[in-house]
Formats: sequence, C-alpha cells, structure tokens
Amino acid sequence: MLNLPAEYHDGIASQKGMDLDDIQARPSTRKALIVDDDPDTVDLIKIIFRNAGMDVVSAFSGKEAIQKCSDSIPSVILLDLMMPDMDGWETFHNIRQMSDVPVIVVSADTKKENVVKGLNLGFDDYVTKPFFPPELVARVNTVLRRASGTVPLTRRVYPEIDLTIDFETHEIKLRGKDVHLSTREFALLEVLAIKAPRLVRYEDIATKIWDSDNYKVRNRIKYLIYLLRQKVEIDPIDPQLIINREGLGYQLNIGEKP
Repeated sequence: MLNLPAEYHDGIASQKGMDLDDIQARPSTRKALIVDDDPDTVDLIKIIFRNAGMDVVSAFSGKEAIQKCSDSIPSVILLDLMMPDMDGWETFHNIRQMSDVPVIVVSADTKKENVVKGLNLGFDDYVTKPFFPPELVARVNTVLRRASGTVPLTRRVYPEIDLTIDFETHEIKLRGKDVHLSTREFALLEVLAIKAPRLVRYEDIATKIWDSDNYKVRNRIKYLIYLLRQKVEIDPIDPQLIINREGLGYQLNIGEKP
C-alpha cells in the first residue's frame, strides 16, 4: 500500500489524464501501462499519473500486461517484479519480443543485485517501493524524453502456447521452431491471432481476406484452415490451437498449451 500526499487524493476530480480501463481507448501522446497484482497499488499509481496529465491503463498479471501492451500501445510501462504465475522478469522478456517501449520497474524488491541485473537486462529505470510520487513522475518524464517516440508494435507473443508472430515480416515461431506460411495462410492466422482468444465469425474472416462472403469463400476458408492446421497443430486430426465453433467461426486457442 502506498501513502500519497493529500494533493493526489484531492485532485482526482480535476485530473487531466484519463483511465482507459473505464472507457474506450482514445488517441494520446502519453499513456502509461501499470502492471501490478495488487489492486490498491494499481489504483494509487493511476491517481499519480492521471494527475500528471497522462492516460493510464492497468494489468494485474503478466499475461494481461502482454495483451494490454498489444491493445493499448503504451508510451511507458511501470512493471512490478513480484507477481504470481508470470513474474516481472518473464513479463519483461515477453514484452521485449514485441516492442521497445520504455519499462520502469516499480518494486518492493530492494536487493542491489536485482537492481543491477534489471538495468543490465534493459530496464529503463528501477524504482523501489515506497517511493515519493513526484520523483516517480519525474523519472517517467525523463525516460519519455529519452525515448525517440512510440515505435509501432508489429509483433505479438502468446507465451501460453509458445507462439510469436511478426505481422510486418510474416515471421512465425511456434514451440521454438520457424513456421512458414503462404500469404493466405498467414492472413488467416493474423485474423485469428489479433482477436484471440475471442471467436472470429465466418463472415468476418471472409470479408477480411477476400472482401466478400459467399458459399465459395466459405469453402476456401475451410480449406485454408485445413492447410494451416497441418503446419501448426501437433495433431491436425485433433486440433488444439485452431478451434472450430460449429455454425459460428474459428478461434485461436491461447488459453493453455496443447
């Protein structure tokens, strides 16, 4: 739990930044993703940065942070290290496969060897709890000034199934191996991956790839799914990654390892 000066609580009503967890995302030049498994800590850091004029979005686990990094394209990430399941070290590793967004660790771990380890790994800064709120804001501003601007995110990682997709180069790595797809196969996987783990309806797949939806296109989708499964499934006869929802569409199953 963080103890904030009174002005951070009193200024909530007049804050300039917005909480993007409560509304639809909007364009912003400065956006902070706050990653911590403690809701109270997340809420309090949100107050600090909304009052500093930044938009904020939160994640309560490493897995959620990876998804929010893809969806929100933050300007800076404030990352806790001591989280269950996927800790901050692993989360940072996965984020770095996707983006060079600045990452500042905000952690109760004060061990100097971990501070040095983190900075050597590429953390842009390391702040220990408890911290002085104006100093945290100043450190974030310094990191943002050093950054050359938000780099478009072209890659996504799905650690549960050991999958990395680069949407710009079309490079795919699954279970440690490169996967080579045709242009149409990649387009289909891209549609499913961007929406994952949500279902993508047949008509949405059809219009996205062929710009039309009819009986012939639906048959092409089925054939493409067959080809794709041959390359990404451990057992194409019993698919675990690309799941069909009869009468509805397909989804990329990223919930658990096959």
